[in-house]
Amino acid sequence: MENQLLNQFNTVITVKWPSTQIEVSYDNLTPRELFELAYHTCNSVAMRSILIKLSRSENKGSFQAVLYSNTKKFINIEALENTLRITKYFPEGSTGDKLNTEIHPKLKSRKTKFASKDSTMKTDLLKTILVERKLDECSNFVILRDINQKVYFAIGDARESAAVVPMFMEAEGASLVQLALNKWMSTVQTFDQEKPFPDNSVAGLLKNLVQIKKWVLNLISTNLDK
Repeated sequence: MENQLLNQFNTVITVKWPSTQIEVSYDNLTPRELFELAYHTCNSVAMRSILIKLSRSENKGSFQAVLYSNTKKFINIEALENTLRITKYFPEGSTGDKLNTEIHPKLKSRKTKFASKDSTMKTDLLKTILVERKLDECSNFVILRDINQKVYFAIGDARESAAVVPMFMEAEGASLVQLALNKWMSTVQTFDQEKPFPDNSVAGLLKNLVQIKKWVLNLISTNLDK
């Protein structure tokens, strides 16, 4: 399905809309590590991902994500060769102040805290942010009314990614999350896989995904900010 919002972002928003921008150095983190921390720090239940591009190399740049909020603002996260750049685009009459007043200081603090954690916790955090990204990907497919096969595999990816993370599986409420994801996998499996996701199931799945995302965001932040 055509992502009209992404097309608008690439052709209009980045050219004509006001924006504010920050850059954060990698220091002792890899580009992928800082990118994942930035994705999580910029994200919220009010946002969804409309683009994700990942490099095959942990240590090289070229990671990108574009987030879109229900306040009609866009955040572009780019892991470049020597620095991580975050650009916030906002409509006329609005502002991007939170990028400087909230996101920037929080990301710098999390970068320091992440660097001090042991390798097991670092791995668990990164793998749980992967679950966060997969939930966002699924929501985007549903909103775009993409084909059922894509929705099915996105739910499956989120469920399977979570199943191998001790931090996730040992958290209170994890079994309910896995149960909900299993239920939706079973439901979507009954749909024609090549047809668009049905309108009458959109509200139900999106509501569940938002509930799960809220739980996942809280789990990550709690462990990251310790």
